[in-house]
Amino acid sequence: MIAKLRGLLDSAGADTCIIDVGGVGYLVSASTKTLGALAPGPVTLHIETQVREDAIQLFGFVSVSERDSFRLLTTVQGVGGRVALAILSVLGPDELAHAIAASDTASIARANGVGPKLAARIANELKGKFGAVALGTSAPLPVGSKRGDIADALTALAGLGFKPMDASRAVAEAQAELGDGAGVSELIRVALRKSAR
Repeated sequence: MIAKLRGLLDSAGADTCIIDVGGVGYLVSASTKTLGALAPGPVTLHIETQVREDAIQLFGFVSVSERDSFRLLTTVQGVGGRVALAILSVLGPDELAHAIAASDTASIARANGVGPKLAARIANELKGKFGAVALGTSAPLPVGSKRGDIADALTALAGLGFKPMDASRAVAEAQAELGDGAGVSELIRVALRKSAR
């Protein structure tokens, strides 16, 4: 199984690229975000190899967190490699984690080939599973013993016009500052202050 490719970017298309490794060209499917991050010259891609009866397909990612997000997405019934790449073309790993935590199915459904039912299935089945995925420099997802307060704070921010992903991020930052014992009003106050910056 191929886990990583290091070589020269030979060419890139709408959803694939060819990586030249020692004179052998590997056709790699990738998200538009990954393809946009590739520059001519030496590249390194983390690879997920899928073997089917009729083909061996390579999926490439610039980061381990994107590859891990892809792996989680493909555990959901109805989500194959192409649909997972379509989702990761719209939402990066941290944005996807926040969308799932906030049950923001509208953001997930923006991907080609993802309808409302599939977006809801993805959000339901993967809720709580993205904690293992590295979220880079983004704020941690809201977690803690007072989940009711967090849910109330998210609802309040949504009522003020926040998008679910933005509300989730603001509440996560507020909780990181205040700690697990923070109440609803404190979470809302600090989240509003942080989002006003």
